[in-house]
Amino acid sequence: MSSAPGRTALITGAGDVMRELMTRAVLFQDAVAKSAGLNATDMQCANLLLLYGPATPGELAGRAGVTAGGAITGALDRLERAGLVRRNRDGADRRRVMVTADADELWRRVGPSYERIATSWNAFLDTLTDEQLEVADTVLRQASELNALEIRRLRGSDDADR
Repeated sequence: MSSAPGRTALITGAGDVMRELMTRAVLFQDAVAKSAGLNATDMQCANLLLLYGPATPGELAGRAGVTAGGAITGALDRLERAGLVRRNRDGADRRRVMVTADADELWRRVGPSYERIATSWNAFLDTLTDEQLEVADTVLRQASELNALEIRRLRGSDDADR
């Protein structure tokens, strides 16, 4: 194990890199959204539908951290006009509306940006040993879980961020 001052510097550096990564991830998502003619919130709503499946407008609002009223309705209206989501009545409960992402259309519009970054990322990952990949997986999964926990705290919610 490293000396305390060296270890402290490494931990501080890792925190700085994580902040930079999160900032760049937000800016990347914003740039991808704009390249597809969307705003960042609309892009995140579409991405949440891809990640976690169809949702009611209220469920999607909770996942995205926006109000269930006007903000989510506006986002869904824009996404529907863009051909990226569909709103359909739930077959089991006709009063309920389910929102589904059109994955093919979304990937047609934003896929090239993600494919470029995935190609570069995978090329880098291929240079790592299996042990390094396992450590990277552990670090990234823990960072994701800690972010999800803090999102719930900031929103004052015990619900999962999905």
